[in-house]
Amino acid sequence: MKKCNLKYILVEKQQINKFKSSYETLLNYDMFTVEHNDLVLFRLHWKNVEVSLMLNNSIRRETYEKEKMTKNVNSENSSEEKLEEHMDVRLKHCLAYVLRTSGTTGIPKIVRVPHACIVPNIQHFRVLFEITQEDVLFLASPLTFDPSVVEIFVALSSGASLLIVPTSVKVLPSKLAAVLFSHHRVTILQATPTLLRRFGSQLIKSTVLSTNTSLRVLALGGEAFPSLTVLKSWRGIGNKTQIFNVYGITEVSSWATFYRIPEKILNSTLKCDLPVQLGFPLLGTVVEVKDTNGFTVQEGNGQVFLGGRNRVCFLDDEMTVPLGTMRATGDFVTIKDGEIFFLGRKDSQIKRHGKRLNIELVQQVAEGLQQVESCAVTWYNQEKLILFMVSKNDLVKDYVFKELQKHLPSHAIPDELVLIDSLPFTSHGKIDVSELNKIYLNSINLKSECKLNGKEELWEKLHHLWKSVLSLSEDPLKVPDESLFLNSGGDSLKSIRLLNEIENLVGTAVPGLLEIILSSSILEIYNHILQTVFPDEDLTFSKNYSTKRKSSDVNQEETSGKSLHQESVMPLNCDNEINAFIALSRGSQILSLNTTRFLTKLEHCPSACSSDIISQTNIQNMKSLNPPALIGKSKDMSCVAKVSEEETSVMGAEKMEFHVRWRSDTGKCVDASPLLVIPAVDKSSATVYIGSHSHRMMAVDLYSGKVKWEQILGDRIESSACVSKCGNFIVVGCYNGLVYILKSNSGEKYWMFTTDDAVKSSATVDPTTGLFYIGSHDQHAYALDIYKKKCVWKLKCGGTVFSSPCLSLIPYHLYFATLGGLLLAINPATGKRVWKHSCGKPLFSSPRCCLQYICIGCVDGNFLCFTHFGEQIWQFSTNGPIFSSPCTSASEQEIFFGSHDCFIYCCSMKGHLQWKFETTSRVYSTPFAFHNHSRGNEVLLAAASTDGKLWILESKSGELQSVYQLPGEVFSSPVVWESMLIIGCRNNYVYCLDLLGGNQR
Repeated sequence: MKKCNLKYILVEKQQINKFKSSYETLLNYDMFTVEHNDLVLFRLHWKNVEVSLMLNNSIRRETYEKEKMTKNVNSENSSEEKLEEHMDVRLKHCLAYVLRTSGTTGIPKIVRVPHACIVPNIQHFRVLFEITQEDVLFLASPLTFDPSVVEIFVALSSGASLLIVPTSVKVLPSKLAAVLFSHHRVTILQATPTLLRRFGSQLIKSTVLSTNTSLRVLALGGEAFPSLTVLKSWRGIGNKTQIFNVYGITEVSSWATFYRIPEKILNSTLKCDLPVQLGFPLLGTVVEVKDTNGFTVQEGNGQVFLGGRNRVCFLDDEMTVPLGTMRATGDFVTIKDGEIFFLGRKDSQIKRHGKRLNIELVQQVAEGLQQVESCAVTWYNQEKLILFMVSKNDLVKDYVFKELQKHLPSHAIPDELVLIDSLPFTSHGKIDVSELNKIYLNSINLKSECKLNGKEELWEKLHHLWKSVLSLSEDPLKVPDESLFLNSGGDSLKSIRLLNEIENLVGTAVPGLLEIILSSSILEIYNHILQTVFPDEDLTFSKNYSTKRKSSDVNQEETSGKSLHQESVMPLNCDNEINAFIALSRGSQILSLNTTRFLTKLEHCPSACSSDIISQTNIQNMKSLNPPALIGKSKDMSCVAKVSEEETSVMGAEKMEFHVRWRSDTGKCVDASPLLVIPAVDKSSATVYIGSHSHRMMAVDLYSGKVKWEQILGDRIESSACVSKCGNFIVVGCYNGLVYILKSNSGEKYWMFTTDDAVKSSATVDPTTGLFYIGSHDQHAYALDIYKKKCVWKLKCGGTVFSSPCLSLIPYHLYFATLGGLLLAINPATGKRVWKHSCGKPLFSSPRCCLQYICIGCVDGNFLCFTHFGEQIWQFSTNGPIFSSPCTSASEQEIFFGSHDCFIYCCSMKGHLQWKFETTSRVYSTPFAFHNHSRGNEVLLAAASTDGKLWILESKSGELQSVYQLPGEVFSSPVVWESMLIIGCRNNYVYCLDLLGGNQR
């Protein structure tokens, strides 16, 4: 063959592999293919040039790599000469045209296209489509979209007709169909799938792809190809149109590959869910698939790279480009048995609920539903999956969701479905995502204008949504009031859909609703919604929730609620010697700052160092204390009042008794946990900082219950406060998306930092730098320097951050958890991610770290333990979701947490159950461990269940010591200091209870 200088050869498809293997050591190719009657035409070159054989052949790639290596060794001079070859934009007659990419799939670029790059496209399509002067081509693409160049010059170079219609006709599908296929009998149509979909399935079947259509060739490209099931449903019986999948990018001038759908597949009556392959390279084009490390992929997933010796363009300011340059496409594919299948663009691959998802898959499945005319899917604000749908008739949304659940995994089910009359598209014939976003926003605004006709309608519609989301039959039976979402077939993904449906129904965001859906009954969900929709009405929260008492019924221990504006002993400078203090927060977290010289003055001087953060370091200005001591009666008992009937200590075998020391009315529910700050110089001036749903942030004197100050913030407060390193400021998050920095002695606003969504996370202070770390529902973690009033770094976390961060000093890691199920380890100094672990389900629990491990609870009922390097050590399973955050013992040998299965658990640090205690309701809050020095220094555990009961347990055995009933539900966590327990309640009050030993009653 070489002697006769053979230029062309036809090879049967089934013989291609044999042909290449037989001649791989003799031939190097720069070739193109023409598919016809199962034959492939090869054009041969007997020079050492790049090989561009069939895409679907792994042997070709191996041969190519071998030949390149041989060429580098044996032909060094020629190789160097080739490397020096460039295409220069300044050469005369180099450029054919210049255009700008649309930016729909990336950053817009200026692309200057040489004649040598685009001409192979034109030549190949003329042969591929067998164009004659009898053909009529429709100029479907605008002149700003490079496929128009192929359409124009394929027609002109073949003597065929080119049909150009005004835009006013293009936007009317029925009129356009008549013009194309009735009046002008178009034979060749090159278009985006979106442009074709605009005709609608009925018009496509009756006109575009009908039995007697004039259309001989239909080439679809520029977007993901429709599924074969949908494609076959579009064709009329007996339709003979040749259908091609064409693929390419503007940066390598229009098209790069083609694949003709075989007739036997199009005519098959069997359902086919297989994707359509990209097929073969066009003339002069090289196609490579590489992994993230840049290695060629022969089987599996990778990114497409396109190029060829002359298939190069000049991007933006490029003046010269090496011949054979390969461009990254941003498109991901998978290779199976040598065939390449499109997976989606990089920006179509999203991470949703901890799992990777291609949104184009959702669109293809939805489009395959019988009732769907056309559809599009968007990832709105990177947080909501929205399905836009044009229906063939009056479509019921419930039907669509039920059908989608049959064909898609749960993490791929759209959050919302929006019915539209037609799909919007760009001038290039692609889906107009920005216009779809506007449509969605308008739909939200319309819903917000539709007010509910009272509480009865809300109750009925809540039942309907409940059944719809859970795919329950629409029978006349009511959903029982005590029904729990997770026990009725719901999961974390369905709960998010129910949340969206409810918020759309009421026309406003309902703070805290997701947690309520996952943890409470339908009646409790209903009552929670009422608080937002009808805030001014006197609404009960649950069946056993006591009626709110009038102000005249206030007991003597209740405080006035008026600000006394007492000045703190801590000055506003940062004098560490003066501002020595101890801060206590939920989960026995104890922060001792600047207290070295004062520790001996404290009655419960620590004998050991233990805390999740503090125990890991001997940093001078930070020490850990043993759990706060219960030392019998407090010194000042003047404020202790007689216990009312509704606030009773349930005594039996219990060894302790509760008395209400004081309570303070905050105006609305108190879900935040208290922060207790005790100055070392005068612990009698200890202060409780806590916020509530009334927007009020309060500072209350620990011993007297008098309000030192209160500050009204912009929205409700669920975030617990955190004190600054100097002690002069407290930091608290708010539902309005702001993080407030308030002066600790007066409540005066010092600085406000804005995030893009509600802040329910509680801040953590870094004792070494003074920085604050906090998360937001905007899916970001923040590091704030309150002294310089600036954000030091911001990190996208891949999910809503509800829980509070946890800081480890050794190793220096910051831990965040997300509702997307991710546990993240972050470098506190840089904000860079160290490692991440996907737990698969939402994480409402806050992480807790000790010397060796990091622990966290998950809504799937599992309690997880990791090393500081991200390795999971063990997993302990409960029978309900875990919202409670962990609390460790002083020795760090035990860990305590609650579960929605109505148990409090104690596990060893090896994951073995030590004991469990059954409560009367779900446990949402975090336990608190403390010493009872009056009984041989035993360690007790305080915990609360959502029905308002406070439980005191012996920490080693789990034996009940006492139980106390508060008059409302409790989601706040207790904090104990000396003999006092402080906790918030949903009856609007903050309580301080004295714990008295049995022999001191």
